[in-house]
Amino acid sequence: MLASLLGRPQGLWLLGLLLLWAALLFGGFIFGKLDAQQTRRMPTWTRITSSLVLVVAAWSWYWLTRGSAANAVALLIAVGMTLGALGDVFMARLLPVPQYVLGGIGAFGLGHVAYISAFWRLGNLRGLNAAGPRWGTLAVWLLIGLIGWYFAVYRGQKPTVLHWAALPYALLLASTAGLASGLAVQASAFVPLALGGALFLLSDLILAARLFSGAHFYLIDDVVWLTYGPAQALIVYAASVGY
Repeated sequence: MLASLLGRPQGLWLLGLLLLWAALLFGGFIFGKLDAQQTRRMPTWTRITSSLVLVVAAWSWYWLTRGSAANAVALLIAVGMTLGALGDVFMARLLPVPQYVLGGIGAFGLGHVAYISAFWRLGNLRGLNAAGPRWGTLAVWLLIGLIGWYFAVYRGQKPTVLHWAALPYALLLASTAGLASGLAVQASAFVPLALGGALFLLSDLILAARLFSGAHFYLIDDVVWLTYGPAQALIVYAASVGY
């Protein structure tokens, strides 16, 4: 849909938001200063602001699709992105909440409920709801999510409430990737959407390994954002193929 809007004010607005998002995320990485732990170059403000730009983009898509059958899908994507940005605020410890990880898991988890609902509706709306691709890809990604949770969170740890809370969360992310992949199997235009779902799960597993298993490597926090940020951007923009 974005291509069809280019040259019109709405398309230029959406393209401008995408370029601003990229400038904030990648510019923060390129020009930011390495922290003392050598885990990050991106400043907090560029990371959070990049997410807020995607929130504006998602709600812009909702406004542009008003009156169409896809408006409910755009609304769910906008709600999911908004909750994702709230999760970013929790994880950046910008709110006075002791259990910031639980807060982040809760916000992101609800956001993925919205994404899952959006992809399900989108499949039904566009006739991409064949049982084999839909349920087959979902089953594969649920297995990937379970295995990822085991190695990144559970293995070698004494399980706590947080460890177990991370399991349904990982399965929610895997479900998002699974349903997006089901769309992509039936229509290649949705391959970027499937890539977004896969990158989101990958980003979260890296973050989970850092939080729960003490994983550490050079610029690990930036790697999380360099997979997570594009994942959200792909979900917000690639879903518009079905609008």
